[in-house]
Amino acid sequence: MSIHHPIAVVGAGLGGLTLARVLHRSGIEAAVFDLDASPTARAQGGMLDMHEESGQAALRAAGLHDAFRDLIHPGGEAMRILDKAAVVHLENDGEGGGRPEVRRGALRDLLLGSLPPDTVRWGAKATGVRTLDDGRHEVTLADGGTFTADVLIGADGAWSKVRPLVSDATPVYSGLSFVEAHLPDADTRHPVAAALVGHGMMFALADGKGLLAHRDPDGSLHLYVALWTPADWTTAGPIDFTATAAAKAALLGHFPDWDERLRALVADADGELVPRPVHALPVGHRWDRTPGVTLLGDAAHLMSPFAGEGANLAMLDGAELATALATHRDDVEKALAVYEEALFVRSEAAAAESADNLGLCFRPDAPRPLVERMTHYLREDRPGSASAS
Repeated sequence: MSIHHPIAVVGAGLGGLTLARVLHRSGIEAAVFDLDASPTARAQGGMLDMHEESGQAALRAAGLHDAFRDLIHPGGEAMRILDKAAVVHLENDGEGGGRPEVRRGALRDLLLGSLPPDTVRWGAKATGVRTLDDGRHEVTLADGGTFTADVLIGADGAWSKVRPLVSDATPVYSGLSFVEAHLPDADTRHPVAAALVGHGMMFALADGKGLLAHRDPDGSLHLYVALWTPADWTTAGPIDFTATAAAKAALLGHFPDWDERLRALVADADGELVPRPVHALPVGHRWDRTPGVTLLGDAAHLMSPFAGEGANLAMLDGAELATALATHRDDVEKALAVYEEALFVRSEAAAAESADNLGLCFRPDAPRPLVERMTHYLREDRPGSASAS
């Protein structure tokens, strides 16, 4: 027998949880469904920089900003931009910035802990959605169960099962792939790498490729190898990522003339290497108003990470959608229209910036274009705060 919910959210990521939290503060309960078996079923990724105007604004709306401040990674806003010879072209200590760093998992735990215990239904993987003749929306789950909702919100990421109710768009491969790796206990086990990366984020760029790394609060280094690759590179390409030693050697073959300290980030990485192709929805993705359905976060505006806006916008989406639903309690369609009108404008601007920055970082003459842009940004925000070669 199908269970009915006035408001149902598919996806318990940061956006879906922010939505549920702000609704809860307004006296409106939502049922959240997530495919993971439990909150700890899988790792939640690395560091996020929380923007004042988006992610932090959402946390204020959720009444969690003070608690968030206790989770900040001190020094995490620091940034270094290097070339392939490991020469530092720009360095910023991050002091006084408005984008503090926090672990994604810690932020998710904060949001989960702010909700009634039965808000999230774990192990509920959506496999299909449809709109019934009476206007309700039915979601089919992998275990064969179903539920219906008057208002259905897709917060279910890049490959959203809810999106087809409002849009035919699907993510497109950007041409860039990451390979993710880790160097744990870096200060003790990998002191040269730790010094190279510094206290925050490091970009080492040249020849249309890169090694990107950041320091986690536990002292480990989180590494991303960035390469332009064919679409099927991670599945049918020349590298078998299950054979770690051979995969490292193949990756290092793309960086033959790079400084050995940079190459050591790959060579000394511990554990598995995880390929992550970068996909994006079309810039300016939008849809016609569809009764009782909307999207937020990556389901609505998947973009590359090169504007730092993915998690921030997802949380702002959640907060603003909840605010609209609370403001227009007696007119759901009005609430969704108000939300989407603002959503489309801000997400288009962020997606355009993200696409532009991706191209900028991996141009043949990198890192010069990124250094020039970041120097300009830093001088606008905090005069005298950046040093560049």
